[in-house]
Amino acid sequence: MIKSQQYNWYARLTNNNQNSVFLFFLFAAAVIFFGMGLRSPWPADEPRFAQIAKEMVESGQWLFPMRGNEYYPDKPPVFMWSIAVFYALTGSLKIAFLLPSALASMLSLFSVYDIGKRLWSKQTGLIAAALLLTTFQFVLQAKSAQIDALVTCWITLGCYGLLRFLLVDHLWRWYYFGCFFMGIGVITKGVGFLPIFMLIPYVLYRGFFVRPAFSLSIMSIAKWLAGPLVMLLAISLWLIPMLMAVEHSNDPLLAQYRDNILFRQTVTRYANSWHHIKPFWYYITSVIPAFWLPLSVAIPWLVPHWFRHIKQGDARVIIPLGWIILLLLFFSLSPGKRGVYVLPAVPMLALISAPYIYNLISSKGLKWCLWGIALALSVALLLVGIGGLAGLTAAVKLEEKFDIAPWYFFIFTGFLGTAICALNIRRNQWQAWPAFIFMLWAGYSSWGATLLEEVKTPKHIYANIQAQHGDNIEVGLVDFAEQFILFSPYPVTHFGFHTPNDAQISQAYRWIGQDSNRFILTSAEHVSPECFNVDTVEHMGFAHRTDWVFISADDRLPGCPLSDATVPEYHYQPGSKS
Repeated sequence: MIKSQQYNWYARLTNNNQNSVFLFFLFAAAVIFFGMGLRSPWPADEPRFAQIAKEMVESGQWLFPMRGNEYYPDKPPVFMWSIAVFYALTGSLKIAFLLPSALASMLSLFSVYDIGKRLWSKQTGLIAAALLLTTFQFVLQAKSAQIDALVTCWITLGCYGLLRFLLVDHLWRWYYFGCFFMGIGVITKGVGFLPIFMLIPYVLYRGFFVRPAFSLSIMSIAKWLAGPLVMLLAISLWLIPMLMAVEHSNDPLLAQYRDNILFRQTVTRYANSWHHIKPFWYYITSVIPAFWLPLSVAIPWLVPHWFRHIKQGDARVIIPLGWIILLLLFFSLSPGKRGVYVLPAVPMLALISAPYIYNLISSKGLKWCLWGIALALSVALLLVGIGGLAGLTAAVKLEEKFDIAPWYFFIFTGFLGTAICALNIRRNQWQAWPAFIFMLWAGYSSWGATLLEEVKTPKHIYANIQAQHGDNIEVGLVDFAEQFILFSPYPVTHFGFHTPNDAQISQAYRWIGQDSNRFILTSAEHVSPECFNVDTVEHMGFAHRTDWVFISADDRLPGCPLSDATVPEYHYQPGSKS
């Protein structure tokens, strides 16, 4: 039995009154929204989505996402729409690009709280939301403009609808609610249908623990089958206008866009991925242990509780836990893997962990484990910071590799983290983790953001160009990423993101010869001595671990072996930025 006086902080957070709920979500908003507006979109994905959203607002063409005026078929447009809406409303891209993930994460927190309240109690729901807020990967994505926080929100709403239908109200409208948000999830990122997998452990639960297992009438079968139709209805909100526009355009590029997004980016990408190839066990060994902290470290203590409730036929555990396992299996079977793919499992993991929190934090092993992790991370930051100031070889290599010297930030953060652990060493050791992680997010979102801003953007490259060439030039980009369009103050020409580099260089060689105000911005590795005078090209600095050079028409050499491939040209005129 836990002595309540030993957990005053915990009791204040989870006591059964409305103020605790309000204060928790106010605190959650502070954690998630703190630092918004202090940084720009950072690679790898953020500049791409921000640029697409910006072009939507500038051009008024929202149906087909474009980056640098080239169609972008990798993802449906819902996430880009959400950024574009906030950009149109606020006029500030620095704020707009982070708002969708932040708001979606707040909605995920509320969904977990509400379903936890309905399945167990208000206190359990609040604990579940608190566990989610302390989970590293969840807040990392809440503070990032990747697509995964938004699709996790839709998937969580899908799970919410199914759980409320299956275990709480048994009202069909909640089943259709879940199916609708599955459809919205599909047109955000193809895996939005994943909540439907909950029906597999539900069927097993009914088969093993309920008698009679099923009693289906024609009417109930029709109601079940209507769910996928509702999901298709949600998908059609984007799909039908897109298909109609392609059909009436007679544009082969739009036909290519349609085929790519409907087939290559869905079935082909899952079954025969061409990048991010990882082994089957990647999520178990390389993602979950670190990115799902503190939930991951609690799993050994959770398993006995789950097992006992599974034997008792507790559907509140059987269905979400079965779904988490199926989700992990689904993504593990695909050869292409990224850590963010399994983020949608985290809200349900927090949900089924919450009922056992008293037992978890009363365990000496888990309390000291959480305390030890917080201390180890704090000491590591402190030592790395001191090593950097002392000029240790490993730290110097780190500074040279990433072009950043965050040593004072590391020392300050490590010192605070160590102090937090010292304050919690005598009792309530588990509190070291939430205190440490919230302190870390505050530092990352403010001081950390200002440190990373220069190295995560090419602003200094363009500042060097402006200092030497003024404002009245055109820039051709070769072998680049979207941030070089997003931050360009100049009209930009590029030759297709998927065009081979040698063909891009050949077309750029011809392009700069047509006007003396045209220049190529590219990596130094593409400056061939057969085509360009390597002694006269201008070095504009390093960004993203690449030496960027500026090539003029005068730097060209005759006799350059040019590719005969037909290469497209895309032109983008930057609008206003903030």
